Formats: sequence, C-alpha cells, structure tokens
Amino acid sequence: MSDALYNSRFMKAVRREATDTTPLWIMRQAGRYLPEYMAVRSKVTFMELCKTPELACEVTISARQVLGVDAAILFADLLPILEPMGLNLEYQKGEGPVIHNPIHTGRDVDRIRALDAMDSVDYVFQAIRMIRRALPNDIPLLGFAGAPFTLASYCIEGGGSKNYVRTKSLMYNDESAWNVLMSRLVDTVSLYLQQQIASGCQCVQVFDSWAGCLSPSDYRRYVLPHTKRLIQQVEPFAPVINFLNGNPSLHPLQREAGGQVMGLDWRCQLEDAWKTFGYDVAIQGNMDPVSIYADLPVLKQRVADVLKSAGGRPGHIFNLGHGVMPDMNPDHVKAVVEYVHELGAKK
Repeated sequence: MSDALYNSRFMKAVRREATDTTPLWIMRQAGRYLPEYMAVRSKVTFMELCKTPELACEVTISARQVLGVDAAILFADLLPILEPMGLNLEYQKGEGPVIHNPIHTGRDVDRIRALDAMDSVDYVFQAIRMIRRALPNDIPLLGFAGAPFTLASYCIEGGGSKNYVRTKSLMYNDESAWNVLMSRLVDTVSLYLQQQIASGCQCVQVFDSWAGCLSPSDYRRYVLPHTKRLIQQVEPFAPVINFLNGNPSLHPLQREAGGQVMGLDWRCQLEDAWKTFGYDVAIQGNMDPVSIYADLPVLKQRVADVLKSAGGRPGHIFNLGHGVMPDMNPDHVKAVVEYVHELGAKK
C-alpha cells in the first residue's frame, strides 16, 4: 500500500489513529438517487452494469467524486458470486433479485459447489483494477461480499423474505446440510474477497444484512463459526468491516466473529455499542438513512448527534446505518458529507 493510501483519513480511522476530521463513505453511494448513475444505468440492465468493468468503474468513480467521500466502494452486488456456484439468478424489474432454483431441502445443497477459482467473476477484478487506477492516490477502494448467512438465505428463500421460514426450517431440521452449505459459501467468499484485495482493494466489508432475524443463541450455533472462519481467512490480507444489520442484541457475537471495524445499523446508540464491542476496534455508522429526508437544519443536527455519540474517539467512520434509498435528494446526501467533514473537524 502506498504511503498516501496508508495515511489516508479512512485508513487511519480503521487503525484507530487520530484524523483531521471524521471520515465517511455511504452504503449504496452509487445508486439510483444520483443523476450521474442513472445516465449510465438507463442504457443497460443491472446485471450488464455489474458485469461490464468499464461501466462499474465509471459509476464507482463518479459517485466518489460527486459526493466527496473519503473512500470509494466497488460497484457490484452481493449475489452474482452465487451464479457459478449453481444458482439461476435474475434481477426482475421492480422485484429485485430472484433465484429460480432455490434450495428447498438438504439434498438440494449437493448441487451447490464451492468455487476453487475466480475466473467466472473476473469482471469484478477487472473493474477493481480500473477503479484503483482512476482513483486519487489517497482515496481507498473498498471491496465487499455477503456474509454466509445472508447469502444462504437468498439461496434458500429465492429472494427477499420477511420471516425467513424456509431458511430457519432448513437450519433447524437439517443442521448437517446447513453446515455444508455455509462451509461452501465461506470457502468461495473467502477466495472472492482475497482476490478483490489482490486486485486493488484496501479494505473489505462483509454484509450480514439479514442476520438480524436471528436470536443470539441461533446466531451462536448456526452462524458464528462460519462468519468467524470467513473473517479469519480474509483479515491477513486487509482490514475487514463486519457489518450486521437489524439486531443490536447480536453485538457481542458480532464482535466475537471478528473484524477490525464493526459496522452498525441505526437501532442502537453508538457509544453503547462501542462499550459492548470494546475500544480496541473501530466503529462504522450509524445515522438512520431516513434522516436524509429531513430538512437541512434537522439533518445537520442528526449528523451532529452521531458525531457526539462517538465522543471524538479515534476510530469512528461515519456512515448511514444502511444504504441510500432511490428517491433521496442527492443534494441532501452531499450535505451529509459536508456536515460530517465540518463538524468532525471540531471533535
């Protein structure tokens, strides 16, 4: 890593070192709310955008430039890694991702294969190399992947879910098949993230967007060993942000799973979570994304509240508690960046 990247605002915060102001990036910072993104997206399907390195590079770079955030995040999606593993994936207009051959029984797990090479998703690594060359030399590039539970849930539910009945039923009724599926996902995703890092990412985020549906005892039994193994296999190569959404009671287990940075949603007070995690990790988060719909004076106060909750402690990376929504005002998203940099300099 170059000196400029190593000493960048974002990477210093990852290491819990003092920074001139609070760094931030925003989940889904390249998305439909941005005219610059829509100028590209309107010409291609979502999958074409993900699988065309030049276009993925363009939307990643333009979002970073337009917003003025302290890190870029690769434009990609959690699910295309499942295609070469044996899942038939489609993004349906207005419906989101659909898997046409989901896992319904333990026997179905036999047709899901772990990948021992990443040739089938080389478009991701091509995009990373292009983005890294195009970024300023002091702006880190973040890679990412889905956590094993979140990916397994998509495999089993076939799409989004409100109650995860199929996922939990397989988990409870056929624990051996569940563990085989989770192990194959960990084996694949660990290689995927290692290759992202080798291609030019300085840090990676593991998204457990759906694990909040679990009780602590279920997370400990069915998920923790797998997520922990994934992070252990990636951390020797770059810092890992462990993001878990939807259930603050899982924070002690999230910390046990590992990661140099703990990513938080908005359902907790940041200072309380930091006490739970311990002060030897960095914290990322955690403003409610819906705050962006507020009038600007209110929005500025909400930014200030998150920064106050961090207490000026080194190791805070500002982010939303989840992603930007498609109909948000881009000027308000830009205002968040300005407010964080302005108010964070006074910490």
